[in-house]
Amino acid sequence: QGLGPAEKPPHLKAIVPWEGLNDPYREWAFNGGIPDTGFFKIYMGRSTSADGGIVNEGVAAENMLAQRDAHPLLDDFWAAKHPDLSKIDVPAYACASWSTQGLHNRGTLEGYKQIASAHKWLEIHGRKEWEVYYSRECLERQRRFLDRYLKGAKTGIEDLPRVRYEVRERFFEGRTRYADDFPIPGTDYRALYLDAVAGTLTSDPGSAEARVRYAALASESAPDKAEFSHTFAERTELVGNMKLRLWVSAEGADDMDLEVGIKKFDRFGGEVFFADFNHMENGMVATGWLRVSQRELDEARSTPPQPWHTHAREQKLAEGEIVPVEIEILPSGTAFDEGDQLRLVVQ
Repeated sequence: QGLGPAEKPPHLKAIVPWEGLNDPYREWAFNGGIPDTGFFKIYMGRSTSADGGIVNEGVAAENMLAQRDAHPLLDDFWAAKHPDLSKIDVPAYACASWSTQGLHNRGTLEGYKQIASAHKWLEIHGRKEWEVYYSRECLERQRRFLDRYLKGAKTGIEDLPRVRYEVRERFFEGRTRYADDFPIPGTDYRALYLDAVAGTLTSDPGSAEARVRYAALASESAPDKAEFSHTFAERTELVGNMKLRLWVSAEGADDMDLEVGIKKFDRFGGEVFFADFNHMENGMVATGWLRVSQRELDEARSTPPQPWHTHAREQKLAEGEIVPVEIEILPSGTAFDEGDQLRLVVQ
């Protein structure tokens, strides 16, 4: 969605990138280097027939499913589809959702962070994307923005806080917060350490060596996941990026795909679900992915809460090799009250 504005067409006066996308490799075709087998496959399969031909004759279209197979790393093919966001300087009213991780969530938030617009606003919600888009209150904010920058009307849009975001309590329940920027200024980033023996997340790094094993497929003798939990002693609002650092090895394989989930359980032990990917209603707090052979970090772009992977080469695992990995857990906004539990799942 950023390709057009980055070209600076003279007629373009303002943009409303609602549920945006700008880095198709990282945000859609591959999640953490893992090929997406859901929406990307369905959506891009619409333009091609079973034999790979173009469905509508006379229409120029790339066979993106075949191109993805031919370009598993982030090469020039994918780079050409990623606009230089710093060239976008027109007024922008962007909207992201905590609930479209693996598609619009990262794209919109990175778009807001990277564009050069002096006049830009960001709205973030945790509900179903199009339901929110067409709600009357959101349409009115869009109208105020467009009337100001397309018609020159005095609408008071400049008085709105730059960032409006929802902190989710549970499904379709949340509190609206305001900030001057994103990531939220003053965020207190804290480290929690994995205890492989107790299956917990604590502020104590510990000193004993331990490990936890799981199988790629569940069986009667082996689980297919590792879980770690943290119970909150006071109300805490988690807003923005999280990351997970692990040391991993694969038995009988030279690679592994890591899928990470953050879940919320209330003080009664019940899981709290959220809207997810627009249609699902049993979603988690946040998600992260990484193909371990693509663990290489771009050190210049990585920050303490957000690792940035190059996806430029493969680093396969040797038998018995243990390697550190950092997994980007996509931005989210969720409140945990005293006694609520955060549960980290690795599969």
